[in-house]
Amino acid sequence: MKEKEPEVPDDFERMWTDLAPVGRSARSGGYFRQPWSTPERELHEWFLEQARARDLVVTTDAMGNTVAWWGTGGRAPEGGVVTGSHLDSVRDGGAYDGPLGVVSALAALDVLRSRGVVPARPLGIGVFLEEEGSRFGLACLGSRYAAGELSWDRLRELRDPDGVALLDAVDPATAGALEADAGVSAAERLADLRRQVSVFVELHVEQGRALVDLGHAVGVASGIWPHGRWRFDFAGVADHAGTTRMEDRHDPMLTYAMTALAANKQARLAGQRATFGRLAVEPNGTNAVPSRVTAWLDARCSSDDELSALVDGIARQAQERSQRDGTTLTVTAESVSGLVSFDPDLAARLAADHEDGDWPVLPTQAGHDAGILSAAGIPTAMLFVRNPTGVSHSPAEHAETPDCLVGVSALADTLERLLG
Repeated sequence: MKEKEPEVPDDFERMWTDLAPVGRSARSGGYFRQPWSTPERELHEWFLEQARARDLVVTTDAMGNTVAWWGTGGRAPEGGVVTGSHLDSVRDGGAYDGPLGVVSALAALDVLRSRGVVPARPLGIGVFLEEEGSRFGLACLGSRYAAGELSWDRLRELRDPDGVALLDAVDPATAGALEADAGVSAAERLADLRRQVSVFVELHVEQGRALVDLGHAVGVASGIWPHGRWRFDFAGVADHAGTTRMEDRHDPMLTYAMTALAANKQARLAGQRATFGRLAVEPNGTNAVPSRVTAWLDARCSSDDELSALVDGIARQAQERSQRDGTTLTVTAESVSGLVSFDPDLAARLAADHEDGDWPVLPTQAGHDAGILSAAGIPTAMLFVRNPTGVSHSPAEHAETPDCLVGVSALADTLERLLG
């Protein structure tokens, strides 16, 4: 299918070139843009520079979520159309997950200005903090905070894998702002978000191959699968790897290994997703039976009931195996997000009546800030840009520049419809 000829903003490729080296590993080619690390802070400063260059009004909440506004008329932003994404990455991740949505939003604003669009309501370009949850274990931390989902007590408990508390990881100004904001209720924070944002649109690289198979450069999201993260703590008895007979061991690594295999089998049979991608071992010695294995399960299913059934089934098999191995198991839900159905009327409206035909509407199995805002009652939509391999959360994540430029035009078209 022939795609619509994109409007090419002069500076899209320049912006992308500027971002490409930041946080990139010379060894793997992947990106390490952890929240409040030097690379992520460098990207944040880059965003502020881009906002200043466009004479946008910048607002920042206590967590550091930032929105650059156009068309406020010098007043506090209310009822705005907001687009954007995030700038942090998973460990050794790809270039496009998050930053593509931010760069495309800035470029789309340039397109709107070149068209002579005069917004009837403000347009905001947002950057949310710690979307991936790769440092503090809670995905979409920034948008959850903005939506009033995080209490002060929960924030104080958050630690990264090195044991650094979130309040110690952030800069002193952010720590002070969070402390000052501790008395603001969840209802007040949510009301403030709803006052500022009347609709949210997030552009994102597709994390799958649906658009490749359908022959489209751009698609619209229908919703997000239910998903979550569970911590499995397997405890046993540390012992000598050479002198301890196999039948005398209480080895939590064995219990974990069988659990990982069971999770894989159950997810395959059900057509769902289950992944153990993170592991911590104590004492982590080559010649020692471990005393403890901590593993994190990422599970995603097409419905809330199927997610509960899958996780319960994995935990049940793990408990049964631990009894045979003489180990113990504790399962803790660290973050769980239910099914998100984006506004169907909005999705249909955005997908229909384009020169290249209707854009496809498809679900996603990946979590996004858009899902948090949708659950908070804000009409929300997502645009996806074709990923030629479908690979994501990997250095191999990719999108072709022509498709990215089609995405910019698609986002500009979408925002123009919403701003009118």
